[in-house]
Amino acid sequence: MIRESPSEPSKEDLIVLIAALRAENAALKARLAELERRLELNSSNSGKPPSSDGLKKPARVTSLRERSGKKPGGQKGHKGETLRQVTDPDAVVDHYPPACSMCGAGLDPETSVGHSARQVFDLPEPAPLVVTEHRAHDCQCAACGAKTRALFPDGVNAPVQYGARITAFVIYLLHYQLLPENRLAALMADLFGVKVAAATIARMSRTCAERLRGFAQTVRDLVAGAPVKHMDETGFRIGGKTQWLHVASTALLTFYRVCARRGSLLANAAGIVVHDHWKPYYTMQGVLHALCNAHHLRELKALVEIEKEEWARKMQRLLRRACHAANRARERGVAMKPRLIECFERRYDAILAEGLAFHEAQAPLARAATKGGGKRRGRAPRRTGHNLLLRLATRKEDTLRFLHDATVPFTNNQAERDGRMMKLRQKISGGFRSSEGAMDFALIRSFFSTARKQGWNIIDALTQHPSNLAKSLRLA
Repeated sequence: MIRESPSEPSKEDLIVLIAALRAENAALKARLAELERRLELNSSNSGKPPSSDGLKKPARVTSLRERSGKKPGGQKGHKGETLRQVTDPDAVVDHYPPACSMCGAGLDPETSVGHSARQVFDLPEPAPLVVTEHRAHDCQCAACGAKTRALFPDGVNAPVQYGARITAFVIYLLHYQLLPENRLAALMADLFGVKVAAATIARMSRTCAERLRGFAQTVRDLVAGAPVKHMDETGFRIGGKTQWLHVASTALLTFYRVCARRGSLLANAAGIVVHDHWKPYYTMQGVLHALCNAHHLRELKALVEIEKEEWARKMQRLLRRACHAANRARERGVAMKPRLIECFERRYDAILAEGLAFHEAQAPLARAATKGGGKRRGRAPRRTGHNLLLRLATRKEDTLRFLHDATVPFTNNQAERDGRMMKLRQKISGGFRSSEGAMDFALIRSFFSTARKQGWNIIDALTQHPSNLAKSLRLA
């Protein structure tokens, strides 16, 4: 029996096969380059948080900041916070030498001819709680014989309860210092001999949030109407699911809110919004935009270190110099010279043109194949640097707004700093069990952050009426 040998593929079949293999090879190379690029990204050259660096944290040998030319440490004229002796100490302990160091004769306090003083600052022993009893007396009318009972003061609602200051201290430790409830209860018992149950702490938090609700609404309206405001958002674990914490702040005000949807942005906003180019911000009506250039510098750093694109190095240097010039003008209280701004913008356009010419000369990227073997539909893929160039070109006015308006900062660091401690709370406790607890935390932290920016003592502020504090808010 003679078996038939398989037929040889035709020339046309080989050409088709080679073309398919080349396309597949190009797609795999592009995929490999993308994966290798991801491995090179870290918190210093991308938007990844520092916590994602793990044990491979990059050495901080370079910084995105422009050199100031100043020496490290305290600058001339800086007012230090050195501990200094007081003129009227609370207690004085005298020490006398027992005998003369030369002849050995005995010495007593009457032989003192002077002294040297050293002062030790320390905490007093915790005093027992001050218990105040409120007595509502019944008075009998001499005319009709009816008895009338006096009213207890506002806030005195139970036969036994904790006062305003101890409640403020518990709220401060719970929501500002971010102590978990069990550790907070242990601290109160160890330091003050006060045994506070976890349920009592939770009730204090709930009551405080209700008191501060009107204050937070006032802050929200003031931030929405501020001439310049910063916005950011970050994931928040609530009830085992990812929801979103939105930050809207100024230098003197902070408003936090928790939303199930990331795209639920602050309503009725006006003025200029500084953000990180998340596209939904551009759906906001009636506002101007300013982009965070710290994000741009990190993206440019990745293009310099990984792709070795020269235009990115030039743009990085230009943005740093523009930031330095804007900061110098702001420190002197003057506007930047129009000719200097024009010079920066011309150089900006020239670098963009150089970068676009570089990318347009590159071979186009292969489209990723679908599961069925066909080509994906839609826009042709572009390289990371090409996408950044198009963004910088399209959003040039928003990128360089800090040159034209001294009230607009170079970065969105204000919102990022305001969001940092909120993420720390999640790292400590792992998230929130309920939406109500997360919303209470956001509301109380709005008060804490605003109080700190206003220069208030937080414990004293918590004991005051929120409406009076809202009336005293400084906006500039």
